[in-house]
Amino acid sequence: VQLQASGGGLVQAGGSLRLSCAASEFRLDSHAIAWFRQAPEKEREGVACIYTGGGNRLYTDSVKGRFTLYRDNSRNAVYLQMNSLGPEDTAVYYCAASQYSDCPPSSESFYDYWGKGTQVTVSS
Repeated sequence: VQLQASGGGLVQAGGSLRLSCAASEFRLDSHAIAWFRQAPEKEREGVACIYTGGGNRLYTDSVKGRFTLYRDNSRNAVYLQMNSLGPEDTAVYYCAASQYSDCPPSSESFYDYWGKGTQVTVSS
């Protein structure tokens, strides 16, 4: 199973991007889906997670109020809308699917399927 993450790019500080996570032959709506990011020389960190129902989401403190995670089950996709981006958001972003329907602890070990990362670069 391979997830496809896309939507990264270069944007100026204060700008917005929308990342997409999609999959073929794998229903995302049956799994909690999370986005992680890894900045240069830093550990990978969990950014946001959405439960299977789509009503509950969790965000790391640094992105609360700026990022919104949501599902489009008709497209079998999960989107991360990122607003008010700053240089500190520069990283490779990964989407991941958990076997659980509720968001597990924000640790890579709880996620079974991963997409290749998409680079987000925010210039100051």
